[in-house]
Amino acid sequence: MSQKKNKSKKNKRKRLVINIIAGLLIIISLALIFNSKIRDIFLVWNTNNYQVSQVTKENIDENLKVEGNFDFDSVKAISSEAVLASQWNAQKLPVIGGIAVPEVEINLPIFKGLDNVNLFFGAGTMKPDQKMGEGNYSLASHHIFTAENASQMLFSPLVNAKAGMKIYLTDKEKVYTYEITEVKRVTPDRVDEIEDRTGVREITLVTCVDYNETERIIVKGIFKEVKAYSDSPSEVLEAFNKPYKQRY
Repeated sequence: MSQKKNKSKKNKRKRLVINIIAGLLIIISLALIFNSKIRDIFLVWNTNNYQVSQVTKENIDENLKVEGNFDFDSVKAISSEAVLASQWNAQKLPVIGGIAVPEVEINLPIFKGLDNVNLFFGAGTMKPDQKMGEGNYSLASHHIFTAENASQMLFSPLVNAKAGMKIYLTDKEKVYTYEITEVKRVTPDRVDEIEDRTGVREITLVTCVDYNETERIIVKGIFKEVKAYSDSPSEVLEAFNKPYKQRY
């Protein structure tokens, strides 16, 4: 009789332990899911808040005076913890323009430099003195791999970029048009991709291929024309006003 009671107690303990473990796994899973959702909310909110349509030309001119960090090796992979921790640092980011690639639904603020917080919410300039419409205007941003709608975020849509698509840049004074000529993958050591070439006006967009950063996606475009912001076609200006959307 006592053996049956002991066996029953052991079974109850076993079931209790299993239930506790199952409960903990559910809690951890929910935490991870909602952590990602919260991260995405902050990503979208800050990106929309800093879109070029939300800043003035005076703001941009002032932000151009910021020194900025241009050490690409210091850029860290994006994570929920880092995004959440960055909120205090995301209040006064140096917006110097905007980039739109309508055919892949990119509309992002351009920040001066490669600070991690800059790249959480937009694209960062890769060289200290680069100017729109001159030399090799180079921008970097993150490729998101862990979100449900990752293909829509930051520079993730560049995987769908194709030759012939238009890239638009603006500093709220002028709109610079580039046409994509090449999309390729290179190893991280190919820093020559962002170097200026004599007599060539181009743009280079850079993002990671995978979470381990084993390769980079490089999108190259050739400069086509520049127009005054006020004289640019309505569909181009609309591309800079398109809200950054994310489905939760």
